Amino acid sequence: MDGDDLSGEIIAEAKGLNPGLIVLLVVGGLLLAFLIGNYMLYRYAQKNLPPKKKKPVSKKKLKREKLKQGVPVPGE
Repeated sequence: MDGDDLSGEIIAEAKGLNPGLIVLLVVGGLLLAFLIGNYMLYRYAQKNLPPKKKKPVSKKKLKREKLKQGVPVPGE
């Protein structure tokens, strides 16, 4: 009888879902949903939003770049 009771307890414990497994599934599901949502937003933005405008290059930067290349800057 003693061995019978022990096996009954093990079977009863195995039937319930492990709480760690539930947490893992929930967190994994949320992470997956987040990644898929981000990807869908990225695809939507690529298709429907206009391309970003480039910033105008400042005169100081232009002058510096020309000096690096060895081109004489007018007005100096």
